[in-house]
Amino acid sequence: MPATFTKTFDTPTYKGTITIPLGLYINGQHVDPVEGGSIEVVNPSTGKVITSIAAGTKADIDIAATAAEKAYKTSWGLRVSGTERGKLLFKLADLMEQRIDQFAALDALANGKAYKTAYGRDNTGGIAVLRYYAGWADKISGKTIETNDKKLSYTRHEPIGVVGQIIPWNVPMFSLTLKIAPALATGNTIVLKPSELTPLSALLFTTLIEEAGFPPGVINIVNGYGPTAGQAISEHPIIRKVTFTGSTLTGRKIMEAAAKSNLKPVTLELGGKSPTVIFDDVDLEQAVKWAIHGIYFNHGQNCSAGSRIFVQEGIYDAFLKQFTEQALAIKVGDPFQEETYQGPQVSQTQFDRIMGYIEAGKVDGAKVHLGGNRIGNEGYFIQPTIFTECQPHMKIVREEIFGPVACILKFKTEEEVIEQANDTTYGLAASVFTKDIDKGFRVAHAIEAGNMWINCSNQAEIQMPFGGYKQSGIGRELGEYALENYTHVKAVHVNLGLRL
Repeated sequence: MPATFTKTFDTPTYKGTITIPLGLYINGQHVDPVEGGSIEVVNPSTGKVITSIAAGTKADIDIAATAAEKAYKTSWGLRVSGTERGKLLFKLADLMEQRIDQFAALDALANGKAYKTAYGRDNTGGIAVLRYYAGWADKISGKTIETNDKKLSYTRHEPIGVVGQIIPWNVPMFSLTLKIAPALATGNTIVLKPSELTPLSALLFTTLIEEAGFPPGVINIVNGYGPTAGQAISEHPIIRKVTFTGSTLTGRKIMEAAAKSNLKPVTLELGGKSPTVIFDDVDLEQAVKWAIHGIYFNHGQNCSAGSRIFVQEGIYDAFLKQFTEQALAIKVGDPFQEETYQGPQVSQTQFDRIMGYIEAGKVDGAKVHLGGNRIGNEGYFIQPTIFTECQPHMKIVREEIFGPVACILKFKTEEEVIEQANDTTYGLAASVFTKDIDKGFRVAHAIEAGNMWINCSNQAEIQMPFGGYKQSGIGRELGEYALENYTHVKAVHVNLGLRL
């Protein structure tokens, strides 16, 4: 029987004791990995180990995939009505809501994000995702298609089977729910790998699955490293679909493994270098607030972060002054303090990566207008940073930093800024700020991005699809569009009188 971990919190935002299993969750049971092995989970606020969890490998993914396939054929899939699947998802949401403070505390502990963000945007949002797709579960339908009067022709949307899901560390529980909910609603079974950096909330989630009433094997959660467990999911012959959120580099590897194994389809939500375009006719105060939120929310560890901020020359100085004042006012510190907006970066590796980009910006000739340094001697805290005098060719302008680093660039004309905004290999998101709504629509339609915000930023909605152009990914998540990721379309032709 796997060990458990108990943590008592006594903080301004959460007080309580949480116990979680540390093993793998396969076929309705918490089990030890076949080959042994463990992963140390580190508190990014201190750099110290919180606990060690089980590390699954290819052997464990094989067991989980086999269990998921059996469940799909015998106790899930087309054997369970959409109405019943919806009831179970609603129950799962209710159980998660009852313990939302615990989920938020574990995400704040392992990820370093502010507790209030983990509670609100992440876990409240995750519960809403479960309920949204619970409502879809009995509405998965095809079409009757007119062909001729001697045939009945219709389509069915059938589940794919066993799906593999690999989730990131920046929004642990929101990512978990947005992956599993549409997959379950459409009748698939799941093998999911949480990030090795932030697995604690996923382990707590495993304790709700049986209580909600899901048959064993329908949801399997296997901790592990990307090159072992993640790779095994990508290339496993039983797994017929894989979905991944993370870096573009890893996404390419997953797509290659999926193609070389059983040609399983992929959904990839990858990196971004999102432009924020601010014209000189804006409500400056609101534009500054949204731009701050666009880049510094979630410590800048956000795939759609508005990290390239283009400001029209007429208001550049005024914008920079107000933007700097608000960046200075950001409260960086302990995630469990009420006033904290920005916690530490998630890991030593991520901290070093961001600091490397800051150094590269200096070398390339950009000016550190604000920040650029570590905060304190413990943990992975970085000052909110602003670069000015940036040029399009610079590394900090072209590559995803995934941290609290803003690049501010000046522009003159609409045509110029559209060209610069599109001068990137990414295309996940973008924002445009203007009081001229015609111009807002025009620019929004011209920028190559899967998500476009006019006079706001980083405002994803559960009902709206989310995904990218170019190297920001393949496919869409959230909304009705996500259901397409998890079904096959079958065309059925019924002879009502044709004769040969």
